[in-house]
Amino acid sequence: MKITIVGTGYVGLVTGTCLAEAGNDVLCIDIDTAKVAKMQNGEVPIYEPHLETYFKRNIKSGRLHFSSKIEEGVDYGEVIFLALPTPEDEDGSADLSYVLGVANQIGELMKEYKIVISKSTVPVGTGERVKAVIKAKTDVPFDMASNPEFLREGFAVEDFMKPDRVVVGVESERAKNIIENLYKTFVRTGNPIVFMDIKSAELTKYAANAFLATKITYMNEIANYCEKVGANVDDVRMGMGLDERIGKRFLFPGIGYGGSCFPKDVKALHKSGKDAQHHFAILDSVIQVNEQQKTVLFPKIETYFKGDLKGKKIAVWGLAFKPDTDDIREAPALYMIDKLLAAGAIVTAFDPEAMDNVMSKLGNSISFATSMMGAVKDADALLICTEWHAFRNPNFDILKSALKCKVIFDGRNIYNPKEMTTLGVDYYSIGR
Repeated sequence: MKITIVGTGYVGLVTGTCLAEAGNDVLCIDIDTAKVAKMQNGEVPIYEPHLETYFKRNIKSGRLHFSSKIEEGVDYGEVIFLALPTPEDEDGSADLSYVLGVANQIGELMKEYKIVISKSTVPVGTGERVKAVIKAKTDVPFDMASNPEFLREGFAVEDFMKPDRVVVGVESERAKNIIENLYKTFVRTGNPIVFMDIKSAELTKYAANAFLATKITYMNEIANYCEKVGANVDDVRMGMGLDERIGKRFLFPGIGYGGSCFPKDVKALHKSGKDAQHHFAILDSVIQVNEQQKTVLFPKIETYFKGDLKGKKIAVWGLAFKPDTDDIREAPALYMIDKLLAAGAIVTAFDPEAMDNVMSKLGNSISFATSMMGAVKDADALLICTEWHAFRNPNFDILKSALKCKVIFDGRNIYNPKEMTTLGVDYYSIGR
């Protein structure tokens, strides 16, 4: 099948590459001509495990192509995926200007039947708006569909190639049959393609992300309470997670969620509710608690140094919002760094993948180390913000000798408190 992907961010590039890997001919469109030129030369613009292998293989095979010309994209694919950014607007709503702008171009350029599929995370009713924009520009028949993505950064390729479900909102049998044929190769083990109306598909993505964000936030609240009463959140988490109705996943407390999805999607659903005169009271708390949680370790650092952080060197391990990605959008590390700098601390950071992105954002306001142990050399404290595997089992003898003060502030609970005490390390974590 010939497929066009408009937008080559995390979702668009993974979608296009994986669809090409399944034997389809894919043309990816992006307005960033420099980015397109790099991709045409085989350079992957984002870090995502396994993506580079598929990317280069399908360029070599002639199934994966790139262009900055939208007219080429509209002509190319029978199916056109919109994988465009929907950034958070000032009022918390999703900014649909990119989506609607491309819809307008499709309407002007379309010459034959197409299926236009929204892959972007969009509020309920966006499909109707996109359809209306296209119809205002053309009499050529087309179908609108919604196919929200459920890709976890760090596992995006795996999630696309082996989805636990595929959610599709459609309006016609013709579109349903074409999309079913497109995805059937990815669900050969029997996982379902769930067809529904477009509005329900749009809401499914928001509802899922908001629920997971709520689960994380609830555990952070429990962890904070554990500290007040002397309970251990690890034990509580295990006791809860063994209940099949609750499950073990997303019960790990820490310094809050970040990334491109949860913060934006929770706020967008909250705003969409307001627009429909529906108050998502639970999301009020989720948003408020998560903002507080991102810097929950700062008072502990401040107390440890008796309120004086001026000139203290703090080593930060982890800058990405989660492991196995270079994405720093809404990363808790950035919030902690802001607080440390404001208090006069000196920050030296290390992250396996995200340092270039942070450097472009923060410039020379912090220093960057070439290794995790290089970051802690002569540091007064270590702050862990991302649970990269490389951080889980360091050489503690080297770590202790590198630190001026034998103290670790762990925002991801990756070490055992008793073991840290045995090692002679002052150790502060979340809820333990």
